[in-house]
Amino acid sequence: MLDIKFVRENPEVVKENIKKKFQDEKLPLVDEVINIDKEIRALKQEGEALRASRNDLSKQIGALMREKKIDEANKIKETVAKNNARIAEIDPLLAKLEDDLRSKMLIIPNIVDPSVPVGKDDSQNVEIERFGEPVVPNYEIPYHADIIAKFNGLDKEASGRTSGNGFYYLIGDIARLHSAMLAYARDFMIDKGFTYCIPPFMIHSDVVNGVMSFAEMENMMYKIEGEDLYLIGTSEHSMIGRFKGQIIKEEELPITLTSYSPCFRKEVGAHGIEERGIYRVHQFEKQEMVVLCKPEDSMKWYNKMWSFTVEFFRSLDVPVRTLECCTGDLADLKVKSCDVEAWSPRQKKYFEVGSCSTLGDAQARRLGIRTKGEDGTYLVHTLNNTVLATPRGLIAVLENNYNEDGSVRIPKALRPYMGGKEIIK
Repeated sequence: MLDIKFVRENPEVVKENIKKKFQDEKLPLVDEVINIDKEIRALKQEGEALRASRNDLSKQIGALMREKKIDEANKIKETVAKNNARIAEIDPLLAKLEDDLRSKMLIIPNIVDPSVPVGKDDSQNVEIERFGEPVVPNYEIPYHADIIAKFNGLDKEASGRTSGNGFYYLIGDIARLHSAMLAYARDFMIDKGFTYCIPPFMIHSDVVNGVMSFAEMENMMYKIEGEDLYLIGTSEHSMIGRFKGQIIKEEELPITLTSYSPCFRKEVGAHGIEERGIYRVHQFEKQEMVVLCKPEDSMKWYNKMWSFTVEFFRSLDVPVRTLECCTGDLADLKVKSCDVEAWSPRQKKYFEVGSCSTLGDAQARRLGIRTKGEDGTYLVHTLNNTVLATPRGLIAVLENNYNEDGSVRIPKALRPYMGGKEIIK
């Protein structure tokens, strides 16, 4: 959410940003919030003047009563009563206008970084850099569900009976490899100096509204019926929510955290849920990284964070590339974002395995997360990045370590978590 003062002073900048995001239907909101803000400020000024007048008049009434000037005192009391009646009108009107202002401000997208390429959708995202040689072997790489089936590692028929489409059972060595990757991702980030956390897997609606836009919430989040609780779509939601309404000491920044959680997503949209495989599902597990820092440090941390994900996948012998998300592909709260994509030797193309984003002070403003230093109190910046989301990461490891004889080589980094096993046959 933007600062209303910024919108008031820079309406054309805000409108141009909306155009860059191809959301022209939101352009009228800029003038609407400026007008509402003007009305709010006028009413506040009137209310403050009435309260000040009431205080002065009350003193006059006291003086007149002491002097036994009852009639004069009563006349002033009538003025005080009128002032009180007007204040009583102003207060609920102000509350309604402030609610209206906030609801509209929540819809106006954050200002994107000047370095973000302008584009309408993800088809116009821009490749930045490749890491590792994308190899296509001279033998066929089966579909990932078929690779897993060779090891009796997947049961979607049973999950269909228990839970429906979009769920799965992982079994045996495949389930163990899945868990090994998450354990390695946890330790990888701890070695980078991040503090390990396991957060709540459900959060209240005010936290949801603080960390994401309403449209994202509707498409992603599962609500617990009859309660003000939502299942998290990523641990970032509850990790950032942990600091809601807090003032953090400036010397404690940056706060660098890595968190594990299951994630639950509706996956509403044109892409749909994958029928046979486990690439797009309703439930998965994730190791995340979250940073809260000073505004001047956010871009430095952004570049560090995506580089950690690249390093992680390269340590698993998976070639990756980074992709700069264009303006039209950025969620409304994001300032800048890039995807990390893994090489698929079967498809002969890259696919997304992680996403790194800086959100500026948007989440902090919504949730009231501030820091206090020598120069006063100000909003922190928040960033998040995927270390590993699996089973999608599992697919990348299986395909890139698949052997001609149908076995799968276990990357060296994962072998300590697999009891020293080097290959799955």
